[in-house]
Amino acid sequence: MAGMAARIRTRPAAAIVATLLAGAPAVAAAEPATFELDPEHTVVAFLVSHIGYAKVLGRFNEVEGSFVFDEEAGTLEAVEVVVETDSVTTDHGARDRHVRSDDFLASDDHPRMRFTADEARRTGDDTFEIDGQLELRGVTQPLTLRATLNQSGEYPIGDGAYVVGVSARGSLRRSDFGMTYALDDALVADEVELLIEIEARRQ
Repeated sequence: MAGMAARIRTRPAAAIVATLLAGAPAVAAAEPATFELDPEHTVVAFLVSHIGYAKVLGRFNEVEGSFVFDEEAGTLEAVEVVVETDSVTTDHGARDRHVRSDDFLASDDHPRMRFTADEARRTGDDTFEIDGQLELRGVTQPLTLRATLNQSGEYPIGDGAYVVGVSARGSLRRSDFGMTYALDDALVADEVELLIEIEARRQ
């Protein structure tokens, strides 16, 4: 009798659970979202050794771009970062004019530098390697960026948009892009370190 009573009691409970599960909506799968770079909180900068004594720090003041990111799946794709080359500044007027000249960026003929990547490899919980292409001075060369997702969530100030913060690093040889000025006497190093700090807003 006790066993029969237990079966009588459990049948309604099981039926209720089955009914609830059947009627519950399926959990929506995460979807990729497009993020646009916030130009007020994005930095594209570089370091290059000057005669071996110290590295000159420069940055570009005009930057735009976007990427597609699925945070739950950890996939990153459709990366694009574009800078206006004549927006370069090293906090030294004469040097800035030289950097914009044909010896370096050739800004008059090539006003934009553009990095693109179709996808990225996830290397850790919050790290990626982005194998892409850098177009500079009319030359396109492969470039790998190592990126870290610093933080994501609703922005604590302003309109409360969903924002991700990313730090990326990489390096290039300027000679690969036709910049040979001062290489022979090592006044300016060939290797250029890239430093990119991004806040991007979900669209």
